[in-house]
Amino acid sequence: MPSHPLRVAVVCSSNQNRSMEAHSILSKRGFDVRSFGTGSHVKLPGPAPDKPNVYDFKTTYVQMYNDLVRKDKELYTQNGILHMLDRNKRIKSKPERFQSCKEKFDLVITCEERVYDQVLEDLNSREQETLQPVHVINVDIQDNHEEATLGAFLICELCQCIQHTEDMEDEMDELIQEFEEKSNRPFLHTVCFY
Repeated sequence: MPSHPLRVAVVCSSNQNRSMEAHSILSKRGFDVRSFGTGSHVKLPGPAPDKPNVYDFKTTYVQMYNDLVRKDKELYTQNGILHMLDRNKRIKSKPERFQSCKEKFDLVITCEERVYDQVLEDLNSREQETLQPVHVINVDIQDNHEEATLGAFLICELCQCIQHTEDMEDEMDELIQEFEEKSNRPFLHTVCFY
């Protein structure tokens, strides 16, 4: 069993829905967790599929919330975006990009394959200093409120199992295989080094 709580990063594209839901649940369970996005901008649904609300990663959740209330409070209340932003601002002030964080993690969990590829590309482009391993695991989660909640509980269960392994390096493949069978979802797994 690791001597310290697992340092976990949860990553989706905009650091709004899937990563923040997992961040919320993991932090309530006592994990040392941070959440990130990998996109160049933060995108939230807009009045039409081809008209998203686009923000810079420096924009706070409060600023996004206020902007959407001003644009169409009823629409963004109905589709759950204001509720989501309200949750987010209680966790941290603004979304963060994974590529801008130099902190080291034991485990990075991504919520879609494209984000997984971006995380691997970023980690593999960094200079290796300590050769400390970081396990990168992808759990495909659809970007909607219900799937984000189900995915967050699955991620939490996975983290709890990993936290209780005797030897994370040795047991990881078997653990991931069990979770694939149990959840009926494919997982991707790669080990990178810092």
